[in-house]
Formats: sequence, C-alpha cells, structure tokens
Amino acid sequence: MTEQIRPRTIALEASTFCQLKCPSCETAKGITHEKIGAGFLKFKDFKKLVDESPWISRIELANWGEIFLNPDILDILKYAYSKSVALTATNGSNLNTVKKEVLEALVKYKLRHITCALDGASQETYSIYRRGGNFERVIENIKTINHYKRLYKSNYPLLTWQFIAFGHNEHEIEIAEKLAKSLNMKFFIKLSWDENISSIKNTERISQATKIGVASRSEYIEKHGIDYLQKGICSQLWYSPQINWDGKVLGCCYNYWSHFGNAFESKFIDGLNNEKINYARQMLLGKVEAKEEIPCTTCGHYERMKKSGNWLTMSDLNSLRLNFEKLPYSLGRFGVWLTNRLPFLSLITQ
Repeated sequence: MTEQIRPRTIALEASTFCQLKCPSCETAKGITHEKIGAGFLKFKDFKKLVDESPWISRIELANWGEIFLNPDILDILKYAYSKSVALTATNGSNLNTVKKEVLEALVKYKLRHITCALDGASQETYSIYRRGGNFERVIENIKTINHYKRLYKSNYPLLTWQFIAFGHNEHEIEIAEKLAKSLNMKFFIKLSWDENISSIKNTERISQATKIGVASRSEYIEKHGIDYLQKGICSQLWYSPQINWDGKVLGCCYNYWSHFGNAFESKFIDGLNNEKINYARQMLLGKVEAKEEIPCTTCGHYERMKKSGNWLTMSDLNSLRLNFEKLPYSLGRFGVWLTNRLPFLSLITQ
C-alpha cells in the first residue's frame, strides 16, 4: 500500500499573471497561460483549503506569476495569520506593483519571507532582463517594508535580494551586495537557466561569488553529474507539492505543461495522493517505467535522471524529511531556520 503524503508545507500559486516581460520566462511568453491557465487564487478557495487542511502549517504563494497582483492578497494574508499558517514568497517577487496597504499588511500579518528578484544595481542594468521593471520603485517598496518593520517592531518579512548572474550585470554584483546589506537583506546569487542570454564573461568571478565553484548550470551538471536544483525540485512532490491557482496539482514548481488532477475538486489530501501523482513519485525513484500521461515523463530533469541512472533515493528524501519535520512555524524561531537555509529555499525555482 502506498504511503499517504501529508506535507506540512505546500506551494499554492497566488497569481499566474506578471507585469514584466523577462525574455526567457514562460509566463512572459504566454506559455504558462496556454498550458495551465491564467488567473488568481481566489480567497474562498484559499479559506476552504486552510479550513479543511489543519495539518498545513506553511504555504508558499509565489511561482510563475507576481503574487502582489492578486486582488485578494490582503484577505489571504489576514486569514492565514488568523489561522497561524506561515506564508512565504520565497520563490520570488519582482516587487514592482504593490499597494501601500499591502506593504503594511506584509508586516502586520507577518508574511515570513520574500525573495526579491533584482538582477542589477541600477535601472539601466536591471531593466535589460526585467523588462518593464522600475529599479527605484522596487527599492522604495523595500524601504517601505523596512519602515513598517520598525513601526511594528517586527523582523518579518525576512528579505532576500536574489541576483541572477548575467554577462551584462556581473560588474554590479559587489554594488548590489552592499546595497542589500544596507537594506537589511540577505544576498543570493543564482545561476541563469538560459545560458544563451547574456553569457557570463568572467567565469572565475561568478564561481567564487556563488560559493559553489561553478559559473553556469551546464558546468554544474558536468561537475556534479546532476542538474542544478534537480533533487530539491523533484522532492517537492513529497514535501512541498505545487498547486496552481485553480487547484491543478502541478507537483513541482518547474512543471508548467501538464497536471496530476485538481485538488479543489475533491478532498485536498486526496488530490495530493491520487494514482497519477503516486505513480510519478515511483518514477522519480526509478522504480517504474515512464508513462506518457505523467507530466514528469517529458521533463528535462527526469530525462537526465533516466539517462544517468541518478534517481532520487530514499536517503535523499529522508534527509529532506528531517529538515521539513524540524521546520518551526512559531514566529520567533522561523526566521532562524529560514535564514540558515536560504540558499536551498531560494534555489527551488527556475
């Protein structure tokens, strides 16, 4: 009998809309809207899920879109706080368009963490990839959050500056890191998933700056024999399954082309444990053959695992299980846990 998955953490997309036009993003290209639908998480669906799933203690709201475009975001923040459910936007926000009352609510209702996508330290550099973005507006929004953190005497939300390294912005890494420190933000350098866009010029500099000894994802595969991020992404089917705004079970944050069913159309726990997603979990462990109808079958991560035989193992999953089971959800200790593990949490999307 297959063990029922009952994760304390889930990822629930608040919005598949985004106002920026980043050149290699599937949302900007219209692909996610075509494949999994365009829309916002409705408050009534969020409330129903929380009420019917008291075992859930943390919900990640960010994935393919910009969460602050969701018109129900204030109600979502307030209700989660009233139910002691920790909310995060660790997968990322561009923070370009946020109402002032929402900026205050982030602090008032203690959203735990935001990863802010800022690939540059100036408007000229930042806007090369984050097309349509306004660097100064983002900085002002961060300053406003910090203002409310002082006003409410709160540490939340914790803030991380995520800097995707490109050839056109690598010269601003040190400047961005200093600015992040002045804004009380952690600083994290991420490798680009599209090496054909603005390739790195000084590979040694990026290898040192990332602290992982490589300057590209292809170099990471060559060095380690597995994809950058792969095990963390695939393990989401067990420990932080991704749900679309309309209830489609995507399984992981990387999937934008298909789904495993709809968790809003049945008991939520059943949606996380249906036959299709259970089969996918066995595929990722290398225990069963691929099937055409399983989303993982056409995923690059799965294809490379199959080619190399480097499957997820129970040892991998048990190690991740220990981390997730130790996750403290109290307001005081959450920040310590999250701060210690930011490199992993900030890597789980593209």
